Amino acid sequence: MRELTLRIENMHCGACVRRVTQALEKVGGVQVGEVRIGAARVLAPDDVRESALVGAVEKAGYPALVEQ
Repeated sequence: MRELTLRIENMHCGACVRRVTQALEKVGGVQVGEVRIGAARVLAPDDVRESALVGAVEKAGYPALVEQ
């Protein structure tokens, strides 16, 4: 498992946080640590691609990228 931080844009409220949390939880094997306005911390198995996490968040309607 590795810990990743995603920078997420356009989140403004608790409903946004819930949508992003639910989107990340749908990615197999991912454990959502903390989602707050502007960022999310997750634990992801080594075989989960960063693009899958970004894609899940973007599908929920929020631009995202993995911080290095």
